[in-house]
Amino acid sequence: MSTDGRIIIDLFTTLDGVAQAPGGPEEDASGAFPFGGWQAPLESEAVGRSVAEGMETLDALLLGRRTYDIFAGYWPQHTTGPEGWIGRLFDRVPKYVASRDADIRLGWQGSSRVGADLASEIAALRSRHRDVHVIGSIDFAQTLLAQKLYDELQLWVYPVVLGQGKKVFPDGAVPSNMKLLSASSGDGGTLLLRYAPLPGDVQTGTMGS
Repeated sequence: MSTDGRIIIDLFTTLDGVAQAPGGPEEDASGAFPFGGWQAPLESEAVGRSVAEGMETLDALLLGRRTYDIFAGYWPQHTTGPEGWIGRLFDRVPKYVASRDADIRLGWQGSSRVGADLASEIAALRSRHRDVHVIGSIDFAQTLLAQKLYDELQLWVYPVVLGQGKKVFPDGAVPSNMKLLSASSGDGGTLLLRYAPLPGDVQTGTMGS
């Protein structure tokens, strides 16, 4: 892995791996997903603290188009009050948007497109920044995971099973090895699992041989 800055993927997920639309019903209703906002009734102080700690070193955002539009429509209007520090941080740092549309119009200050050559652009971001966070953006996150274009995967796992929705690792995901960096439990039955990618192919064998 690069010795430069890190690409960190942050995802809220259920026990069955669903990461679609945790924050609200309108976040991502694709596939007629009926559980948008599933995270809201399961608030966790431990998750809030760990998210805040991660933002202390965040110096750039890398987002999928849908998540960018949600953030751009919300955070510039929330730079005061209890969550104002997050709005001010997101306003201040560069924001990179993954999109194949070369004509995309990005109105939020400090925003620019990536997508022409993702591997090269990720390498450039690592050389330019310390901690680049990919927040939500499940479709884009799946691309980064498949191509191992990340340095850390942070999963906040909630004790709920939905049975449908976009998963962190859907059927057909690229087989890959990971190293567990840390695991911790929080209030409300939440877990924080941190992984790093490992090189090499997934191996198989027979137990006990």
